[in-house]
Amino acid sequence: MKEGEVVLTPLPQADGLIKNRPALLLREVPPFGDYLACGISTQLRRAVPGFDVIISEDDEGFVNSGLLSSSVIRLGFIAILPRHRIVGAIGQVSPQRHAHLLRTLSRHLVANLNGSR
Repeated sequence: MKEGEVVLTPLPQADGLIKNRPALLLREVPPFGDYLACGISTQLRRAVPGFDVIISEDDEGFVNSGLLSSSVIRLGFIAILPRHRIVGAIGQVSPQRHAHLLRTLSRHLVANLNGSR
């Protein structure tokens, strides 16, 4: 496994069931090599403008993602994935898209650090 890969992993759903779903590996986290990851969904209407990223079937690199249809990479649905829970890789996003997602999440996490909560 490596950062930027799209993987299948068990993720909780809104109905409480856990199903194998696609997720994007954002960053490896010490000390055990687990991954900070975000869920991927085909429910494009849930995309948060300026935060989440839509990857459409028309996008360059869509085929490399391993996704079956246009999807939203949801930075608002993040989790730590232990390596042993990852079923396997199905594809990857471009280094540019991966970097964009990391920058967006980073900006969000450090926003207002010098101001009020």
